[in-house]
Amino acid sequence: MGDERFERYLKSFEEDTPVSIRLNPKKMSETGGQRFEVIDGEPVAWCREGYYLKQRPNFTYDPLLHAGCYYVQEAASMFLDEVLRQMHNAYVSHQPLAIRPLTALDLCAAPGGKSTLLRSALPADCVLYSNEPIRNRASILLENVTKWGYENHIVTNCYPRDYRAAKMKFDLILCDVPCSGEGMFRKDEATIREWSPQNVEKCWQLQRDIVSDAWACLNEGGFLIYSTCTFNTKENEENIRWILEEFDDAKVMPVDIKPEWNITGSLLDGFDEPVYRFIPGISRGEGLFVCVLRKNGALAHPQRDYGSSPTRLRLVANEITARHDKAVTGIDLSYQEAMKFLRGETLTFSPNTPRGIVEVFFKGHPLGTMKNIGTRANNLYPKEWRIKTTHIPTEYEAILQEI
Repeated sequence: MGDERFERYLKSFEEDTPVSIRLNPKKMSETGGQRFEVIDGEPVAWCREGYYLKQRPNFTYDPLLHAGCYYVQEAASMFLDEVLRQMHNAYVSHQPLAIRPLTALDLCAAPGGKSTLLRSALPADCVLYSNEPIRNRASILLENVTKWGYENHIVTNCYPRDYRAAKMKFDLILCDVPCSGEGMFRKDEATIREWSPQNVEKCWQLQRDIVSDAWACLNEGGFLIYSTCTFNTKENEENIRWILEEFDDAKVMPVDIKPEWNITGSLLDGFDEPVYRFIPGISRGEGLFVCVLRKNGALAHPQRDYGSSPTRLRLVANEITARHDKAVTGIDLSYQEAMKFLRGETLTFSPNTPRGIVEVFFKGHPLGTMKNIGTRANNLYPKEWRIKTTHIPTEYEAILQEI
């Protein structure tokens, strides 16, 4: 980083880490549900739906989080929204499909922050595959994707090589690759204990394997977004240089940034390609590295042929399109009732409530379903999603306010 940058980075450990959320534009615009704005929120400059909060609330106790109205995401990671916006502005008039990809893939997607951002930013008819190789992490990804509530979003539990073997092709691939995590040192002390030079060596080699599989799945004219949450050049600039040397059809694409964002460029001597690094204490967020690459050539003609059948891949579940039987009625819950529902408890409805599947809401936004049998309503909220805490606040501490 150089002495000056490194001193500013070290000083950031004495400061509070920023707290930020990203609103779900689909939930904010749906008819029937109430629309909200962030209470005392300050916009994240590079993300249309991103906001800094003045302090960190206990998000677990907000039903609107569980309803998918917003996602708690570190601000630097939201830079992906600016990248997608500029891809649209720069290429739509000349090559419309460049920023309206028919198919997109988030190859290392858990827990789902960047995937839900992608799904919000991409056109509604785009099919997005969100993949996570580790099974328990894929389950968390599925939960967050399901709550986000968009169609044409499929969760898989595969290795990158499985996508390559399936011969599937995509117009946009995000490789937020596993890394040594240096960018999270300020936020998570465990990453400091887990770091080692040996792990860095292991990571950059794994990252190249992932990119090789991803590049084989990328359509001509398509885009690959490479990102890590680490600082060292071995996992960043040196990998980008390797991509350019390994694949003759790879080209780095620039992203316009504003000086006040304090984003750092290349730290590798002799490497001048446009790359973007967020350093705590300099830019307002945690550590992040991003580079956008394009596969040269004409864009693929729009079609519904995705290559080999997706059934060859391990789909995690079908809850994204069909979770339960159709509800016979809907009931808006009070805050205390909503928290009981999220804990998996039974509720009692009015005697006039029809028996059968009942969809429950909080402030007009769906939380899940219950089965009303008359004397009580049995909870159908997935057990693995339920809040484990036995404490329920007496008052609702709102993060969003109605508009």
